[in-house]
Amino acid sequence: MYFVSIRVITADVARLVSFYEKATGVAASWATEDFAEIRTSGATLAIASTRTVPLFAPRSARPAENHSVITEFLVDDVDQVYANLTDVVDDFVNEPTTMPWGNRALLFRDPDGNLVNFFTPVTEAAIARHENTTPEHH
Repeated sequence: MYFVSIRVITADVARLVSFYEKATGVAASWATEDFAEIRTSGATLAIASTRTVPLFAPRSARPAENHSVITEFLVDDVDQVYANLTDVVDDFVNEPTTMPWGNRALLFRDPDGNLVNFFTPVTEAAIARHENTTPEHH
């Protein structure tokens, strides 16, 4: 099995795609006006309109109601990313903080209220855990 993507359902695809393009520095690939992807070397963040939900199962997903999933991006320097995001992000949950498991993490909300974590491994153990997934290895 290969984990490929996570999909976020939104009522405003253009707004959410624009936010993630600015936050990640990655240009989106658009399939239709209702579906775009932010493709990174590790996985893809798919962003889809509420109009796509009935294609799977009517009312199975509702936008802006996530209270349990955090979308995470490994970055080279979370402190620098934080400085760059101050004009992009309206809702920072925390400033860069070193977590007990060795990642320096920045938690914020996207325009739909979904939690996003940008992090950088900073301890030897955390660096070793992410040795093959760090941006410089891709």
